[in-house]
Order: sequence, then C-alpha cells, then structure tokens
Amino acid sequence: MRIGELAVTVGVTTRTVRHYHHLGLLPEPERRPNGYRDYTLRHAVVLARIRRLAELGLGLAEVRDVLADDAGRDLAEVLEELDTDLARQEAAIRERRERLRALLDRDGNLPAEGPVSPELAALLTGMAHGPESPMAARDREVLALIDTVASPENRKRLMAALGSAFETPAAVARAHEVYALLDALADADPDDLDDPRVDEAAGALADCLPDSLLVETDLAPGLDDSFLRALYADVAPAQAEAIRRAMRMFTERGR
Repeated sequence: MRIGELAVTVGVTTRTVRHYHHLGLLPEPERRPNGYRDYTLRHAVVLARIRRLAELGLGLAEVRDVLADDAGRDLAEVLEELDTDLARQEAAIRERRERLRALLDRDGNLPAEGPVSPELAALLTGMAHGPESPMAARDREVLALIDTVASPENRKRLMAALGSAFETPAAVARAHEVYALLDALADADPDDLDDPRVDEAAGALADCLPDSLLVETDLAPGLDDSFLRALYADVAPAQAEAIRRAMRMFTERGR
C-alpha cells in the first residue's frame, strides 16, 4: 500500500501517518526501488491501534508506552490511569456546570463583576440594595478577587461570614452609611489625618464588620501584605487611614 491508501484504510490523514513516523510510533516501511514506501497489513494494524488508543484519550507518550514491548506498563495500567483522570475531569466539569446553572438561575440578575461564585453573587445582590458608592464598587472588585484566589471551602466560609453584614434591610442601610462616610474622605486633605471624619468612618466600619469574621482568618493566603499595600494605595490617604484604624479596632475587639 502507498501512504495515501494506508491513511484512507485506517481513516486518518497522510500528515498523521508522517507525524507518527516522526515520533517513532509507527515503524517506517521499506521502500520500493522507485523510492515509494511500501506499507503492509501490519502497518495498518498498528496504525489502527494507535488511532483507537488516541480516541480513548491517551496522549501519544502513553500510546508509545502501550506499544513498546519493554515499557513495563501494560494497557490495563494505562487505561486505569486514564479512567482516574477522566473521573477528575468529569467532577470538575460537573462542578463548573453547577456554578453556571446557579448563575443562570438568577433570572439575568448577574453582578457586573461576574462571573463569580454563587456565594459571592448572593452577597453582591445584598450589597446592591442602596445608593451607588465608589467605595462599594471597589469592595465588590476586591471581593471578586478574593473569590478567585481563595479555595472553594474558604470562599464559602468567608462569604457566609460577610453575609451577615447584609442579611437585613437595617444591616444593608448601615453598611451603605459606612460607604458614604468613606466616600466623603476621598477629597480630604492628605496631610490632615487628624480630621475627625477619619475616626468617625473607622469606628462605623469596625462596628459594621460582623463578629463571625473574627474567626475567619487566613482564608485567602494569596492576599498578603503586598496586596494590602496595593489596596491602601488605590484609595485616598484619608480613606486608607480610616480602613487601617478600623482593622485595628476590629482586631482588638476579638481579643
């Protein structure tokens, strides 16, 4: 058989046949006096097996292991590994579809920061009931970042802890009062950190943070001191100082 005839017989392309030759998966046939390769039935059998293994999802390196007599790994071992890997992929796909369904089931009420986890989507929905605020918008962006870097377990715990700050209309109103106090510091004199509004905003923010958050530390290990420095640099000096003081007050509350 010529290479084109072999490819048609097995249902692959001539380019695929040449690629398998290059990788050493398919032995090179002898050449006729005219220079053309002369493929035998044995080549067709091996090529068909390569195709079947590849269609199962084996990588070409794994196919080489199966075909090699001295590989030390039989087909059953390779297929067991493949089955385990496919099970992991199946579980990951199922989890992704569940997250998508939870987002789609919100009747189009998706947060602007989406796609996010269902836990954060629920929290952002609670935050949305109030006047628009630059600090609230920044908080939503930071929460979306944490939502990305935290582990699924830590994310659920953190969002549950934060959720109590928005679980009632009164709590939502109080949170938006805090945002208003912080927004008002955007144009404060950067050299006047004794501005009484800084302490007022810090106290209101510390009081607004739920006690449940005190036990939820280290939930997003990717967010280290460099992240906090970047966060403070992204807001006005008076706002950053108010947040720092609030964090100190909040931490002391838990001691």
